[in-house]
Parts: sequence; C-alpha cells; structure tokens
Amino acid sequence: MAANQNNSSANKGQLSWKTTLLISFVVLFIGSVVTVIIFLTEPAAMRAGATKKTAMLVDVIRVKRGDFQPTIIATGTVEPAQDIILSPRISGEVIDRSPRFTPGGFVMKGETLLQIDPADYENALKLSKSDLQQAIADLKLEEGRQNVARQDYKLVDEELTEENKALVLRKPQLSAAHSRVEAAKASLEQAKLELQRTTIKAPFNAHILSRNVNIGSQVAPGNSLGRLVGMDNYWVAATVPVSHLRWLSFPDEEQEKGSKVKIKNRTAWSEGEYRTGYLYKLVGTLEDRTRLARVLVTVPDPLVRKPQLEGKPKMMLGSFVETSIQAEELKDVIRIDRDYIRKDETVWVMKDKKLRINDINVIFRDRKYAYLTSGLTENDSVVTTNLSTVVDGAPLRLESDTTKANQGGTKSSGGAL
Repeated sequence: MAANQNNSSANKGQLSWKTTLLISFVVLFIGSVVTVIIFLTEPAAMRAGATKKTAMLVDVIRVKRGDFQPTIIATGTVEPAQDIILSPRISGEVIDRSPRFTPGGFVMKGETLLQIDPADYENALKLSKSDLQQAIADLKLEEGRQNVARQDYKLVDEELTEENKALVLRKPQLSAAHSRVEAAKASLEQAKLELQRTTIKAPFNAHILSRNVNIGSQVAPGNSLGRLVGMDNYWVAATVPVSHLRWLSFPDEEQEKGSKVKIKNRTAWSEGEYRTGYLYKLVGTLEDRTRLARVLVTVPDPLVRKPQLEGKPKMMLGSFVETSIQAEELKDVIRIDRDYIRKDETVWVMKDKKLRINDINVIFRDRKYAYLTSGLTENDSVVTTNLSTVVDGAPLRLESDTTKANQGGTKSSGGAL
C-alpha cells in the first residue's frame, strides 16, 4: 500500500516538470513570433533632408589672360661700391689737415686731405736737379773728348778692329755719360713724385668713415690714415633663387642699366619711402647657407647729395633692406593668386556648377602670384574656397544662387562641406 502511494507521487512530480517545460517552450515560441511580427510591420524612418546631396557653397574669381611684369622680392645688405683704407706712400710728419677730413665728412675727388712736411723732399728735389745738371755737363765734356779722338783717328793711317776703334773713339765713355744723364733724370722724376706725395688727396668722391691721424702725427708707408667709401654709388648685395635668374637683366657695359629695383627699409624709413636702383652684376657664386644666387644692385647717390633726389631717404651702410626686382615681361599668361594653386600643381574650376580639377603649367612664381601658360582659359571661374572634400564633378553653388533660392521661398537644406 505504501509502495503504491510512493509510485503515484513520483509520477505526479514527473508530469508536473514536463508540463512546466512545455508551457515555457510555448511562451518562448509565442514571444518570438510576436517579435518577428513587430519588426516586420515597423514603419521605416525617412531622413530625406539628411541623405539628400547638397551642392557645396563656394566663392570664385574669373581669370584674365594678358602680359604681366612680375616682381621678385629679395632681401639684401647695403655695401659700399668703393671702400679703401687710405695710406701714405712716403714718410714724414703731418703738418696740415683738411677740416672736412673727419668721420662723417664728405670730400670730392682731388681734394687735399693731409699735408706731410715737404721740406726733406724739396731738398731731395734740388739735389736731383743738381745731379742732372752735372750729368749733362759731363756728357758734353765727353762729347768734346770724342770729337778730339775722332780727329786723332783720322790722322792715323791704320785699320783697326771694330772693338779697338770703339775704344779709340771713346764710345764706352760716351755711353756711360748718357746713362748717367738718364739716371739723373729718373732720380729727378722720382724726387718730384715724392714731393707730390706729401700732399694726400681724395682718390674719389668720398664719405669719411674714420680718421686715424692728426696734425703732428708721424706716418710711414702702409700706415692707416682713415677709411673712405665712395658716395657716388652704393651696392645692395641680395640673393635670389637660381630659377629666377633667366628673367633678370644684367648690363653688359658700365653705362647700361639692368632690371629696375625698388629698395625699402621697413625698419628705418616711413611707409611709402623707397630708393631706386638697378641690377649691376651677377656675382657668380651661390650663398653657402641658402644656396641662392648672389646679385649686386647699384644705387646712385645713396646719400642724397644731388638736388634732384631731395626728400629721398639716405641709405646707411650695413642696413638690411628689401628689394623688389622687376623681372622681364611675361606675355600671354594667366595670373592668379598663389594661394589658389592646389596640391600636385592643380587648380579648382567651377564649370557647369560642378567642380573640375585642372592640371596647370606654372612658368613663374613671385611672392604673391603664379603665372600660368596652360591649364586655364580666359574667364574660367577659379574656386577660391578651401574644401575639405574634393571630388572631380562634385556639385557646387555660389552665394548668389542661395540668395535667389531663398527669395523664391525655397529653403535650402545642408551646407558647404
């Protein structure tokens, strides 16, 4: 009896577990079916405004073809075209000095700067004159002796060799007398030169930078009397890219002028002040550090000594200046701002309201512009706006297009990338 009761309880428990499991599967199945039905019948969300392609808003400029004269900007340093250390060629005591021979003074070519005591050289000149007179007198005496010897030789009826005949006629003595006269003349000329050299004159129109002697100073050949620089012209030593040299003009003769150059000193001169110079020489070597070509610009009357340049700024040696060199004219080219040259030598052009990427050929670049021989045609619309996404054929629009659309009551969605 007890055994039957136990078996009945076990059967009931087993049945209960199976029922629970079956019910769970049924609930899970029904839940899955409901979920699938929900996903299948969910309405699709439409984001037409977000997915619609919007033309990028850009600015453009129209380009023109023509003849242009570009400008090469270079920096340089003002240097003297003539620069010497003045030295005497004779020794002596300085007995006089020009009041204009002082640092900062200006002197003209041939103007006396210093006077060395000439007394010793005047005496030497007198001695040289005396020596010359004595040599001339000795020559005349020897010529007289030779005339006597010639008469005596005629009385001797005897043939002599040329060597003996020359000795009899005193030709060696006459030749020696002539040599003494020539030597005395040379000595006289040297004495005159040394006397002239006691007066020290300016070798060219000069600006005095320094003076190292005064009245009473003892000087000798090789001593430094002072430093003089020419004031007719200064040089500006500048550096330019080697690739630009073929567009520059250098004179072949001293009287000719090279490319015109405008010189500015932005730290010392007022805005708008400048001096005009001309390319003078291509030095022919590259600057060691930058590997740029060295050129010289000549600037006439840098210290404004002539009335026609009155009001122009004066140049100072050692100044750091900016030069604007006019290159040769470029004919039949298109000029655009360098900022509009894109990667890999391309430009962006708006054509039929689409972006076009054009390859270009740049013949010359200056600081601001690039000059093109191909890649653009006249009146092309070059895109000046920087775009983050660049695809050939991408749609573009202008500000004017957006304004017209807004005035027509249509609201534009999206924006420039």
